[in-house]
Amino acid sequence: MTTTPPPDFDRETAVHASAGEPGSYDTDLPGAWKVGQGINGGVLLATTARALSAELGTPRDDRPGHPDPLSVSAYYLSTATAGPAVIRTETVRRGNSLSHGGAELLQQEEPDAGPVARLRVLAAYGDLDDQAGDVLTAAKPPELAPVEQCIGSHAAPPEFRAESPMLTRADLRLDPSCVGWAVGAPSGRGVMKGWFRLPETRDPDPLLLLMAVDILPPASFELGMVGWAPTLELTAHVRARPAPGWLRVVHSTRNVAGGYMEEDAEIWDSADRLVAQSRQLARLPRQS
Repeated sequence: MTTTPPPDFDRETAVHASAGEPGSYDTDLPGAWKVGQGINGGVLLATTARALSAELGTPRDDRPGHPDPLSVSAYYLSTATAGPAVIRTETVRRGNSLSHGGAELLQQEEPDAGPVARLRVLAAYGDLDDQAGDVLTAAKPPELAPVEQCIGSHAAPPEFRAESPMLTRADLRLDPSCVGWAVGAPSGRGVMKGWFRLPETRDPDPLLLLMAVDILPPASFELGMVGWAPTLELTAHVRARPAPGWLRVVHSTRNVAGGYMEEDAEIWDSADRLVAQSRQLARLPRQS
């Protein structure tokens, strides 16, 4: 019998229960998702959230399982690199409609030293299938040029592609209004928006939404500050299970101060629903 391999994203963010260590999961962080000096923060968030889904999604102690992230807050403590990692989870509270948990992603840097924390997370989990009604919001879907008129990631400057192998793993199509940075003519608006999907045949789900909130180039690029902008803290809210098809993603910043910026993200699905939001604090790219 021929077994169909899992989509690349599921394989690259897979976690496996650690033998003899309850609540711990082994993973192998994928070099294909490197951006700048480390692994993309959205991929780290989705991988860690997958471990919490495995832990909190299992019914226990007469409580139902809660497999879906609803609110996830993460602190990025050090730069993650490609290779083995361990995710240690903690069940903080199990309820009937919500469960709360924490997780820490660690990597071994030196053979004789202890593991180094890359990411710490506190999250609320539920079951999105139990959510009643549509998403009601005063926000409007972003105005984007048609997919075929947007600029694909393959058109990024060569030096940017060399620093960001993840561009080969994500099908990104940036709106023409926010690619001026690539030719030395940023708009100055601090807005980055575009279409996103995975190149493999895979519909979006809550874990992919957690990656999507950190998938676009930083909004600081359109302020004329091009370079690696590492995330310090990110809080994401997942509002609904997304419909199949392209996701529309908007990143924006309204405040730059002291070498840092806040960046807000909205994720809209093909049914015109606002399915996820986030805010992160990031360090501005270092300017020479």
